[in-house]
This record gives sequence, C-alpha cells and structure tokens, in this order.
Amino acid sequence: MSVIPIYTLEEAKKTILKRRSWDEWPVPERVRAGIRQVFGEDLTPEEAVRRIIRDVRERGDEALRAWTERADRVTPAYLEVPLEEIEAAYDHVPSDVIAALEYAAERIEHFHRKQPVTGWMDWKTEGGLGQIVRPLERVGLYVPGGTAPLPSTVLMTAIPARVAGVEEIVMCTPPRREDGRVAPVTLVAADIAGVDRVFAVGGAQAVAAMAYGTETLPRVDKIVGPGNLFVTLAKKQVFGDVGIEALLGPTETVIIADETANPAWVAADLLAQAEHDVLATAILLTPNRTFAGFVQQEVEKQLARLDRADIIREALAHRGGIVITRDLAEAVDVANEFAPEHLCLSLVDPWDLVGAIRNAGGIFVGEFSFEVLGDYVAGPSHSMPTGRSARFASPVNVLDFVKITSVVALNEGGMESVVEAAEILAQAEGLTAHANAARLRRKTPPDFEVRR
Repeated sequence: MSVIPIYTLEEAKKTILKRRSWDEWPVPERVRAGIRQVFGEDLTPEEAVRRIIRDVRERGDEALRAWTERADRVTPAYLEVPLEEIEAAYDHVPSDVIAALEYAAERIEHFHRKQPVTGWMDWKTEGGLGQIVRPLERVGLYVPGGTAPLPSTVLMTAIPARVAGVEEIVMCTPPRREDGRVAPVTLVAADIAGVDRVFAVGGAQAVAAMAYGTETLPRVDKIVGPGNLFVTLAKKQVFGDVGIEALLGPTETVIIADETANPAWVAADLLAQAEHDVLATAILLTPNRTFAGFVQQEVEKQLARLDRADIIREALAHRGGIVITRDLAEAVDVANEFAPEHLCLSLVDPWDLVGAIRNAGGIFVGEFSFEVLGDYVAGPSHSMPTGRSARFASPVNVLDFVKITSVVALNEGGMESVVEAAEILAQAEGLTAHANAARLRRKTPPDFEVRR
C-alpha cells in the first residue's frame, strides 16, 4: 500500500476532507494514559486542564513549578529566564542561524509595517465621530518547545505585536528536559524580536499564569500562539478573562496542482507538512490522475531520506492523501469548503484562481511561493487559522495587538438631528428609561439651561 493514498472525491469527503468539531475528536489512548499517570484517575483533557488552571489561580508560582514537574516531567532551573542568560545565548547559537533569524525578522517586520492600522475622526457640522486605535498594554506569547525549539514562532508572533506598539511582551515556552532551561536559539529569537521577559513555563499552567498572573509572571491582556491539545483547551477555558487570537489545531496544507507542476516539488511540500505532527493534514487536489501517480511515486522516494519518516507515514495514512477532482474549478470548490490553513496553487496560471479563493489562512501563488517559505521568511505570520476557522478568522497580524475605541462627540445640532430616531427605537424595544433619556434632550423644559 502506498504511503499516500489516492481518493476519489466521494471517498475523500467521507475521510480526509471530513471536518469534525472540537468535541467530536476521539482522545488518543496515549493522551488518556498520560492523564491517568499525572492525576491518578481517568479525567477528560478538559477536566485535567480545569484542575491545573484552578490550582495556578490559587497557588501561583508554587503551582507552576509543581505542574511543570508533574505534567512535563521537568524540573525548571528558573521561572523567569535571567537577562544575562539571554545575552549569553548568542554564544551557543551558530552565526548563520543568528543571521537567518535577523534576516527573517527584517522581512516579517517590513511586511507588518505595511498593514494600515490607524484611527480616524470625521468632523462635520453636527460634531465628530471616529475611532481611536491603541495598542494592548501587555501581551503573552505561547511558544511550543517541549520536543524541539521553535524560534520561528517567536518571530512570527512577537514582531507583529512590537509593530503594533504593545508596551510589554512576555513569552512562555517549556524548559528542556535535559537541564530545565530554555533553548538558546529560542532566547536569541526572543531578543531579536523584542520580547521583554521570557518564562520557562509550558502547558496549560503557562496559559493560566498569563491569564491570571502569579507572584512572578504578570497577568496579560491577550494570549497568542499555538500549542498542543492542553494548551489549546486552556486558551478556550480562560477566554473572556483574557483575550486569545484563535484556537489553533493541527497544521494543514492543501495543494491544488495541474499536470504542469513539478511532482517532486509537490511531493516535497506534502512531506514537509506531514512531518509537523501525526495529526497534520497534507492533501493534494488535482484533476490529472497520471500526475497524481507521479506525486505518489515521489513521496515514496523522498520519504526514505527523511528523519521524521514515522511521523510522516502516520500523518499521511490518516490525514493526508491525493484527491482526484473533475477539474480545477471543482478543486477550488473543495478547497473553499475545507478552508485550509495553507492553500498552495501549483499551476501554470495560478493567478487565474486566486480571485475564486474565499477561505484560506494563506494563499501561496505559484511553485516558487511554496509553503515552507511562509513558515520562516516570506513575511506574513505563519500563525494561521486552522480547523476550517479560515472561514471567519485571519492569520496573526497587527490588528491582533490593538484595540479600537469608538468616539462619539456630537454637538447640540448633531444631537437634535438624531435624538427623535433614538427615542422611537428605544420605545420599540420597550426600554422606557432609554426613551426617557432621549425625550428629555428633545424636549428640554424651559427653565433648564443647557450647559455647553
């Protein structure tokens, strides 16, 4: 059996293209076993996260240390990374990696500074109406790092926040198991991106600490960043007490390709996506079955040379595949319905389809704009909506780190021009106190002097 199956569209709709809600996903036995080991009973992931959050709220730093040891099996060397360790991290990272991080940071900042985010006031004879745009005061970034450091995620979340003018950026990332410290490359990325404080805390306990604060870790206004199941559930549970940008699930890429595409390149892009996680989605949509066979062969050939082959095999077996569509128009319809995080157009004329794409976190136009470039250096944040949320959500951007305040500054003439309609609508809603407040302005008693 091939590593990557080929499906008819009807088969794919029942399998790899079928979307599920958060509460419909089965919990893997390895996750249940881990919960039993940590808690001593068979809790759901939601119940486990709820207990951790409650404990962090009640015991603060003590709970952070305890859950890092119990759940992550790491004894942290510290909660907050000392400034001198961040400075010394440059000595432990190769110079070409530092240069690449600086280059990527420049491109990410340049891209986000192009985003128009401005307030406005419209002054007319009736007064003024407008909006004030202000940056958030303190933002918390969550950066995964339990199995491998992810410095690119530091850049992709911190730099848009800095461009927005956030006053303080704090970051939580899991400590390494071997020494309880944060990986030097992550610290270098944090320094380059302008992160103010770094904490060696991961998991649901990190989200709880950022949402409610502890003796060491300050409470933030919004939490941004990807994470595992427990991090995502924690973000869901604290939302409302703190802002979040999205509930980010496993990563996903859909490629639409025709027979002019390079099958080796398309196969490489599918493999790159599948190596993220056993739950990653990597799907090719093409109307050409012969081309599909070439890609299938290339996947087999290239997989033998890759380090994370076991992860890739499992991902492609359950969440990946090649789907044969009637034509490119049908492929676009399928993609819009699936609403993927990444949508790649490997076509002879990719711009012909761009206007038809309605739902995607990011569109990668042509074979030279492959998705891996978006992961690191293209410019837009790689933190994009997953799980079909691209129907209503956007990638992390400057707007995630500002708030908009409406301004109503009507003068007397402006008030008089709208107050009657306000009274009528208030009466229609049965809100007589609202109507009374409007009526008093419209019919001011003669002995009442209006203050200006």
